[in-house]
Amino acid sequence: MWSVAGDVRALLMLPAALTLQVAHPAVGAGVDEHSVFRTDPWGRGERSLRSALLWVYGGEAAAEEGRRLRRLHRTIQGTDAHGRRYHALTPAHYAWVHATGFPVYHHGLHYLHRPLSEAQERQLYAEWLQVGRILGIHDRDMPQTIEEFWPYYRTMLRDELEATVVVRELLDPAQPVPPPDRGPLPLRILLRALWPVILPRLARFRSFVTVGLTPPDAREAIGLAWSDEQERRLRRFTRVVRLVVPVLPERLRYLPMAREARRRARLSGAVRRVR
Repeated sequence: MWSVAGDVRALLMLPAALTLQVAHPAVGAGVDEHSVFRTDPWGRGERSLRSALLWVYGGEAAAEEGRRLRRLHRTIQGTDAHGRRYHALTPAHYAWVHATGFPVYHHGLHYLHRPLSEAQERQLYAEWLQVGRILGIHDRDMPQTIEEFWPYYRTMLRDELEATVVVRELLDPAQPVPPPDRGPLPLRILLRALWPVILPRLARFRSFVTVGLTPPDAREAIGLAWSDEQERRLRRFTRVVRLVVPVLPERLRYLPMAREARRRARLSGAVRRVR
């Protein structure tokens, strides 16, 4: 997790994990009714990314972030599209939101980094469980081994997931998105002027990468179309990413929080250099 969570390639995988999360009717309803992702998409994305990075690189702040998230979700409840009551902190729902990251990383790393060895797969899952504990997820609510995880995952795909309203909205390139409202003022002014030209291309790319980096069995369960030609395009794109990103300087390859954590770790001698 230390190696991959703060690498810029993680930004390409996060939308697929979010899609898997909101494909659960309870999670999708919670996001639909309580999230500000429509009115403040850039702020929502920035806060979510910061939170996810804190889990891995935040040190003592990671546990407090986990507690903050649970406090935030205490009041999120309602009725899903099937008329069933939900609460965000229902253990099965909260655990699923966390669990989605593992199959997406497992699939996405094959394209964007390299396939995981069996030992790496087991290490990644063990570390994913540890992140779950930071978030307050009890061991009894998550499969504790790889052998237990995949049957759980397949059961969720078969019995729970669907193309919810939020899934369809997230993947629709025609959905309106305002220009970025943060960053240097000159850049924001430029983007605002060019947004009618940039947005359609950005939205199509986002949808393409999101569906492509969603595991194939999850795509099938949700009903997301994916052609052989799209698969070839994805492989060409990710081949370029695999060649370019590893040779970037650290200030461009790693997100700021990860970069600072790596700097501190080097100074303390606590981490080996990771290629």
